[in-house]
Amino acid sequence: MARRQGPRPRSEAKKPREPKREPHRAPAGSGNAKGERLQKILAAAGIGSRRQCEELIRMGRVEVDRKVITELGFRAYPQRHKITVDGVPIRPEKPLYYAVYKPDGVVSTNRDPAGRPRVIDLVPERETRLFAVGRLDLHSEGLILVTNDGELANRLTHPKFGLPKTYLVQVAGEPNREVFAKLLRGVHLAEGVARVLSIKVRRKHKQSTILEMVLNEGRNREIRRIMAKVGHKVQRLKRIAVGPIRIGKMLPGDARPLSRQEIAALRRAGAGRTV
Repeated sequence: MARRQGPRPRSEAKKPREPKREPHRAPAGSGNAKGERLQKILAAAGIGSRRQCEELIRMGRVEVDRKVITELGFRAYPQRHKITVDGVPIRPEKPLYYAVYKPDGVVSTNRDPAGRPRVIDLVPERETRLFAVGRLDLHSEGLILVTNDGELANRLTHPKFGLPKTYLVQVAGEPNREVFAKLLRGVHLAEGVARVLSIKVRRKHKQSTILEMVLNEGRNREIRRIMAKVGHKVQRLKRIAVGPIRIGKMLPGDARPLSRQEIAALRRAGAGRTV
């Protein structure tokens, strides 16, 4: 029968645990809940919309205290940290808001390799970096908002928010009730189902019809594509309202600053959902 072993010698006893080391702390403002998200700071400084600022971060074009930041969750304090984009320090800007009547042939993007006229070129402000809120395709015309308020622009263009936009659309032929019902139910596009919120006839011509359509999405060339699906080619497309802002008596190429009441209405429209 095996003998029971006695207690182990002290030299073999279990060693006491070492005291816990403090975890490595990330640089100030980077990993905890303090500070503001970097993309929000950039948007507030007029660099672009929140999405555009996120892309700048991913591309490694943003530095905080001379360190390249590519993490979208990075937080910082604009008053404490030196933040640069492409080496240029950001600075807070006075928020500006314009309504612009985009003519046919003018692009909505800020950069155009072909050198075509841009919506932002129609705004008299030249000292501040501005950008269009949303887009209209090259051959569409009408109301588009221009601002340097990236936070509000992000809320107004976020797909989950669904800001209604109103269009006058001249189409070939005369759409019937069946076509209207199909547009209201939804038309299948490659990226999903596109639906019209409301549609009515504004005027009839011999070979075309002018419709008033309201949509709350922003897919590329959406109206032209859904009308082609139901057999009516778009001949002319003009946006007459973005949420509470209407084009009124503006003419192609016009740009006007929004009133305080209009800006307040936009902020209310953008406060319906947290994004």
